Amino acid sequence: MFDVQHEELNWCGRKLTLETGRVARQADGAVLATWGETTVLATVVAAKEPKAGQDFFPLTVHYQEKAFAAGRIPGGYLKREGRMSDRETLTSRLIDRPVRPLFPEDFRCDTQVIATVFSYDLENDSDILAMVAASAALTLSGVPFMGPIGGARVGLIKGEIKVNPTVEEMKDSTLDLVVAGTADAVLMVESEAQELSEDTMLKAVMAGHAAFQPVLQAIIRLAEKAAKEPRELGTKDSSAVEKAVLEAGEADLRAAYSLTQKQERYAAVDAAKAKVFSALAPEGAEAKFPLAEVAKAFHDAQAKVVRWNILDHKRRIDGRDLTTVRPILAEVGVLPRTHGSALFTRGETQAMVVATLGTGEDEQYVDSLDGTYKERFLLHYNFPPYSVGETGRMGAPGRREIGHGKLAWRAIRPMLPTAAEFPYTIRVVSEITESNGSSSMATVCGSSLALMDAGVPLKRPIAGIAMGLILEGSRFAVLSDILGDEDHLGDMDFKVAGTSEGVTSLQMDIKIAGITEEIMRQALAQAREGRMHILGEMSKAITGARAELGEFAPRIETMKIPTDKIREVIGTGGKVIREIVEKTGAKINIEDDGTVKIASSDGAKIKAAVNWIKSIASEPEVGQIYDGTVVKTVEFGAFVNFFGSKDGLVHISQLAKTRVNKTTDVVKEGDRVKVKVLGHDDRGKVKLSMRVVDQQTGADLEKAPAAEPAATAE
Repeated sequence: MFDVQHEELNWCGRKLTLETGRVARQADGAVLATWGETTVLATVVAAKEPKAGQDFFPLTVHYQEKAFAAGRIPGGYLKREGRMSDRETLTSRLIDRPVRPLFPEDFRCDTQVIATVFSYDLENDSDILAMVAASAALTLSGVPFMGPIGGARVGLIKGEIKVNPTVEEMKDSTLDLVVAGTADAVLMVESEAQELSEDTMLKAVMAGHAAFQPVLQAIIRLAEKAAKEPRELGTKDSSAVEKAVLEAGEADLRAAYSLTQKQERYAAVDAAKAKVFSALAPEGAEAKFPLAEVAKAFHDAQAKVVRWNILDHKRRIDGRDLTTVRPILAEVGVLPRTHGSALFTRGETQAMVVATLGTGEDEQYVDSLDGTYKERFLLHYNFPPYSVGETGRMGAPGRREIGHGKLAWRAIRPMLPTAAEFPYTIRVVSEITESNGSSSMATVCGSSLALMDAGVPLKRPIAGIAMGLILEGSRFAVLSDILGDEDHLGDMDFKVAGTSEGVTSLQMDIKIAGITEEIMRQALAQAREGRMHILGEMSKAITGARAELGEFAPRIETMKIPTDKIREVIGTGGKVIREIVEKTGAKINIEDDGTVKIASSDGAKIKAAVNWIKSIASEPEVGQIYDGTVVKTVEFGAFVNFFGSKDGLVHISQLAKTRVNKTTDVVKEGDRVKVKVLGHDDRGKVKLSMRVVDQQTGADLEKAPAAEPAATAE
């Protein structure tokens, strides 16, 4: 019934199996990949013909995690998987980015890759396995995919580079780097690092590239046994239309790309395009070439003009040389009511970044295959259409927004203080108000500034820069701080973020078949120079965290109580803690280890809550005076509630300096009093004396005699 083919190899100490022919047989390509006990099914389906008039390659990649893979039931009301999580979105992008450049330019058929996690062993991460499975499925499918690709995760554990460490081992790693590529070159890098050197980062990339070579060979062996016949891809000779477009528009394009202002340049390019279309494909008249071919040739001509200028004259679109960073203006404290704010402008790219401080109640719960955990640092990136002078749909963040936000999150997180050092939930929002190249790196710079403005004690400021590449044969040029057009028409988007001490995040996407170690080394060195320059410009606005939090930021005080007192502080059904919050006005968060965080913008409210919690959770100290309330009067004295849950009896002889016939002559139920702890009796019970205080002012009304009290407290 099944024609099953499979390949096995030992990869980084665990068995990797690639199987096809048993599951999802109606897909163009399907591979069930198992690594350890983690299993991912990757499928590929491509339409037989492109849609009429389609001028782009419609590739979609969907990575999805099923809760049953880890023996879990999804959280939430519906108890089923819903919209894609951020991790699923980011992993989908992780797979998409290295496979997209390996399709022919003329391939236009709708293609869909779906990777589904069926089993997860909590040891072997599913994202790398999904990338390998997707690569194998594409290689078997018959679509014109110039792969296969491989992928690997690289960690740095105790100073040693380790490829594909387990999930548990990654907890001790100072590097989390994912690299993907072909047998000859690197195509994609995504990473987070603890201020590592450029040399270390490069070694990690190359170690990962070397490690997935056996996987590529296994995919090729599987393809030799089970691959479908490759599709025929007809190629057209477009030299005639390309020549005609250059003759009609090259001069105008060169003039347009000599304009340094973005909107002026775009207007000139549009005018050149209209002139070319009028000459070669006029509306309402006989066209010399089909409109779609003219449009593609014009786009290619744009790329050629820009690339020729850079390679031949070392001159870029806005007149800069290859290494110069655009003018920078960094400002902080630009918004009056926020906890921290910054406006970071670099050329025609601008980010308004706001930092907000919250309490434990504001932490985000994340439901994943590894279980549910709380995240105290959030970074959200928004890219409204007005930032590029256009109209567009407004709605939920797309994959690009989530990806750019995560890149900035990775860059900033290594420099944040620990929860013990700074017990706040931190949210950063970056609103891109202008964009012409590398708004994600503007977000990194703006986030660093806004956090310092909010008083968050970063270990060091962080800056980021985007590098580009123009590669023609053996000639290449690495560009610092690329423009949007250079990103669009170039061959690489290489983003490096870090501090003065090292790299904290690195992301690379290649639009060609890959780049060499030599190019990467030069890009990293050039990026460091640019990063140091940007840090210098940022320091003109602020050099470190403000000594005091902003006026409107909450203050948080942390205290520790014995774990066996947590129940008393919370009370039955939360009665006690609700009363504390209601009467003091402070926010209170209690963790399982007894850590209590009390937050308010009013210091008096924090103090009141701290004293109340101490009165419940601490033992009374000899010689200390505590506030109390008379809860019951009897003939022989008064029962006083003090120190939260403790009740003590004060004998009638201790109520006043002179003899008292009736307890109610001095105090009655509900009266406020002060009690002093004098010591303990033979049974270990607390001895008390008492003073009566005024109900409104708290001033003493009666002085208790100096004699030892006759009663004890329970």
